[in-house]
Amino acid sequence: MDLVPALEEPLKKVVGPATAKVMAEHLDLHTVGDLLHHYPRRYAERGELTRLADLPLDEHVTVVAQVASARILKFNGGKGQRLEVTITDGGGQVQLVFFGRGIHKPHKDLLPGTRAMFAGKVSVFNRKMQLAHPAYELLRGDADEAGETVGSWAGALLPIYPATAKLESWKIAKSVDMVLPSAQEAVDPLPPSLRDGRALVPLTEALLKIHRPHTKADIAAARDRLKWDEAFVLQVALARRRYADAQLPAVARRPKEGGLLDAFDAKLPFTLTEGQQKVSKEIFDDLATEHPMHRLLQGEVGSGKTMVALRAMLAVVDAGGQAAMLAPTEVLAQQHHRSIVEMMGELAEGGMLGGADQATKVTLLTGSMGAAARRQALLDLVTGEAGIVIGTHALIEDKVQFHDLGLVVVDEQHRFGVEQRDALRGKGKQPPHLLVMTATPIPRTVAMTVFGDLETSVLDQLPAGRSPIASHVVPAQDKPHFLARAWERVREEVENGHQAYVVCPRIGDEEEDPKKAKKKAEDEATAEKRPPLAVLDVAEQLARGPLQGLRVEVLHGRMQPEDKDAVMRRFAAGETQVLVATTVIEVGVNVPNATAMVIMDADRFGVSQLHQLRGRVGRGSAPGLCLLVTDMPEASPARGRLGAVASTLDGFELSRIDLEQRREGDVLGQAQSGVRSSLRMLAVIEDEEVIAAAREEAVAVVTDDPDLERLPALRTALDALLDAEREQYLDKG
Repeated sequence: MDLVPALEEPLKKVVGPATAKVMAEHLDLHTVGDLLHHYPRRYAERGELTRLADLPLDEHVTVVAQVASARILKFNGGKGQRLEVTITDGGGQVQLVFFGRGIHKPHKDLLPGTRAMFAGKVSVFNRKMQLAHPAYELLRGDADEAGETVGSWAGALLPIYPATAKLESWKIAKSVDMVLPSAQEAVDPLPPSLRDGRALVPLTEALLKIHRPHTKADIAAARDRLKWDEAFVLQVALARRRYADAQLPAVARRPKEGGLLDAFDAKLPFTLTEGQQKVSKEIFDDLATEHPMHRLLQGEVGSGKTMVALRAMLAVVDAGGQAAMLAPTEVLAQQHHRSIVEMMGELAEGGMLGGADQATKVTLLTGSMGAAARRQALLDLVTGEAGIVIGTHALIEDKVQFHDLGLVVVDEQHRFGVEQRDALRGKGKQPPHLLVMTATPIPRTVAMTVFGDLETSVLDQLPAGRSPIASHVVPAQDKPHFLARAWERVREEVENGHQAYVVCPRIGDEEEDPKKAKKKAEDEATAEKRPPLAVLDVAEQLARGPLQGLRVEVLHGRMQPEDKDAVMRRFAAGETQVLVATTVIEVGVNVPNATAMVIMDADRFGVSQLHQLRGRVGRGSAPGLCLLVTDMPEASPARGRLGAVASTLDGFELSRIDLEQRREGDVLGQAQSGVRSSLRMLAVIEDEEVIAAAREEAVAVVTDDPDLERLPALRTALDALLDAEREQYLDKG
């Protein structure tokens, strides 16, 4: 009879249906193997307390602390009761609050001096850190009671698992105890020679030691081993993809003398920067080979990536092929189309009166085009009339046929999966060359993991004519007069003939369910955190208050496309002085006269996102100013992040900070979650050596045995990884 392998056993059979359901829904854990790979985030030493000062706001945390005091308070005219418990780590303190009927048990359990593990979400109330209604598990020191508590774990190290409000760390630990025996059957993917050569412990031993370590050395040995698994299997997947790509044929595309590219270069009003010349040479060398180019072009906003990509497209048109540029949104596709047609001038008017001899046609293709325009665009593509086509993912649809597709340029790859690249490959007579552009600076190790099947080029200098941007943090709570001064600065910029952006995290017309609104009013625990500031409210307050008399308009994602375009046109033309917007302005909006940006609730944006937003000012000859407004207290991690953004304009430096600040699992962003879900132990920044070494080993293995015939266990691990990844891409469609 066919037995399910131990690690593929569904969790509900082992831990029971109720726990299994929560694990599936909240932690994405479905099998015994999934739970074995749900590693502790950290370990608490028995007897040691967690440092409370370092707790991150708004995250679900598990801490070990001691009760300092507890008291019951009445409110609402004596009708309501709440229990306030202060816990301490010997230095800092955090307040716990329990409400209503739920206060009797904690009042009995949490006596001063008691140690326990507490789990909940950290918030700020009256400028103090608090946990509302935390779950807790008492840690008793006495041997006779130890049996019924967490004390039953033998080691001196208590594992703290990534947990959720629905399932606390200590409950996960109890479930792990039930599945640990199955670790004996884990299949080891590393080739034995590699394992011995690098002195790594076997996989079964690593799994036992990561969950139930007796010493810190156990944890270190287990982590080293598990990191290698992840890095190596992922690098083998990428090495095989590169190997397969290298076997594909492609048409070599070389620009011709006196063609479109030469004509374009001749009319450029400026010379290319050294960086642009160097990167262009790398691209042209790739285009001249008979295997498809796979290159990632990274460059800050405004470093001139579009210019480099356009010259590559022109070279391909010269060589008789067509080039397609894919943008993630219609607005961006339209902007690229406009700016490319502007840059090319009469060279973009192929087949029209007044077009130059070498001219070609630049066609736009998006999903929302009218039927007639779409028919004409499709015709231009299939006849080869259009040398360059710019569009959204509509370009990938089955109906779209090319005459001879030679190059695909993808803007912002992290929204574009491997499956979609494959679909485009099928459009050419032979696979087209591929150039991927991103304005999100990607540290080298992330480039090796997420984009490991691409060669990388970096544009790291800004073109002449870009101005420096001064950035400052404005602590609105601590120093309200700083905020008043910020609005004065905006007025000053406008008086000098410039314009300003004000960015907010929310739009403000979200439909509020009346039931929810009522619940909010009732739940006094939510009083500590106001909702994020909204565009519509802020715009109204500014127009009536500090920016009275200035022409203020709003822009956000829920407006009709034609309204958005009209607002942007008025702003670009200088008719509007202040634009209050959501992050819709993050990508591709170019108004050189805009010199100031005020970002409200800046702590609610990611580091890279703040950097992207900031790149919208200082695009002309006048210096830019970016003010990051926050209510967060000075010692908070959020303020630290904002300080980092204010202190450097180097996107690569910031992307490192961003990754170090985020949880490892989130490094690769949502869109790459297929790859992401496989990284549990690997911290992409710190583990640069492991990733680089794993890449070398992977290349050696794949070159020697491309189909991994001699390494069945590695094949199994790889299939599991690729299944997860393929599912993710298909979900994304």
